[in-house]
Amino acid sequence: MKRLVGLGLVVAGLGYPFAVHFGMAHFAPWQFGLLLGSLWLARALTQPHNPGGRWMALVAIAFCALLAVLDDPALLRWYPVLISAFMLALFGASLKFGPPVAERLARLSDPDLPEKAVRYTRQVTQVWSGFFLVNGLVAAALTLWAPLAWWTLYNGLIAYCAMGLLFAIEWLVRQRVRGRS
Repeated sequence: MKRLVGLGLVVAGLGYPFAVHFGMAHFAPWQFGLLLGSLWLARALTQPHNPGGRWMALVAIAFCALLAVLDDPALLRWYPVLISAFMLALFGASLKFGPPVAERLARLSDPDLPEKAVRYTRQVTQVWSGFFLVNGLVAAALTLWAPLAWWTLYNGLIAYCAMGLLFAIEWLVRQRVRGRS
């Protein structure tokens, strides 16, 4: 059930900009809020021992409740900003309270990371934190000042392409750094 809920949130996140763009003519904002809020509530209930996930779920549920109560179409466009803020908080907090997110992921395949790799993973986490900051700011600017089509294009395609490009560049750099070891 836990994986199904996680998959539901991923699919909802990936398709959200397009659902908003094309669904606003057929669905009310409160319906989006109810659906998203249900997914986040299910996540909170299926992962009760995940402290980081709990606060994210509570904030997301509060956002969805606000969306449902106010039934304001303008609020629909703030969800990608919220998700970027979550990711920035997750990556940024890991830099302060450690270990950094990239180090945790690296240790899944290599539990005995050398000190050089630990420093590298810290830098990677800093880069991803910067990415999520910029992504959130762009999403917020588009929410405030751009037409819905631009918002949809950025949040539904360009942001994911930028993430993929950053991931690919990091992978190439990592291969080069490993080659020097």
